[in-house]
Amino acid sequence: MPPSRIATTTALLDALSRNGYAFVAQAPMRALLDDDGGLDDWAAFAASWNDLAVDTYLADYGRYRRRRHAVFRIQRNGTIARAAHQPHYQSRVYNALQGGIERWFEPIEPAIASGASMQTILRSTFSLFDRLAPEVESWRVEVHQFRIEARADEPGQPTPEGVHRDGVDYVLVLMIERVNIASGTTTIHALATHELLGSFTLTQPLDAAFVDDARVFHGVTPVEALDPTRPAHRDVLVVTFQRSS
Repeated sequence: MPPSRIATTTALLDALSRNGYAFVAQAPMRALLDDDGGLDDWAAFAASWNDLAVDTYLADYGRYRRRRHAVFRIQRNGTIARAAHQPHYQSRVYNALQGGIERWFEPIEPAIASGASMQTILRSTFSLFDRLAPEVESWRVEVHQFRIEARADEPGQPTPEGVHRDGVDYVLVLMIERVNIASGTTTIHALATHELLGSFTLTQPLDAAFVDDARVFHGVTPVEALDPTRPAHRDVLVVTFQRSS
């Protein structure tokens, strides 16, 4: 059940308002980002996924996830400021697997956080979500760099907690790169019934999923190596927006 093709900001906002989620393919997503700045450092930005730390909080479930994390504040006037490094926290209501604890991840490198690509992505997502919630004065924005690795004897789990909500207002999942990977299909489910509402696979750099976290559940199927003798990974950037008190 693939969603309709999204080609404009108006169509994206309409899909989010109507369905609670939207898929945007590479070309229209690049056009949306170009409206809010450049991606001049994209090569270095994408290469930074090669320097992520192992997620040790998954020790009992495998060592297939690497990540870095940062928190930003975005004011109603569009001002973006990086906050002091701090833990990522989710309650067990939203993450039964790893909720209820402070998880300290390695910080996103300063040059990546302040670079053209990251700042453009933050501006663009803010401009979209601000239109959906224009009454919000300040947003707490968490940014996660994820690499999910697949090995011959161990598939990678992009969402080991299963189909879930993040406990925020809005979510962007942006594809950075897929190497020797099969599957990794995003699924969207109804809040009340968990009925499957849609599914799609982020395959190309800049393919994007937008989610209204208060209205739908989402998950991603495990990824497997196409060639088990070669390294295999799925790199994404996840950006969450939450109303700030």
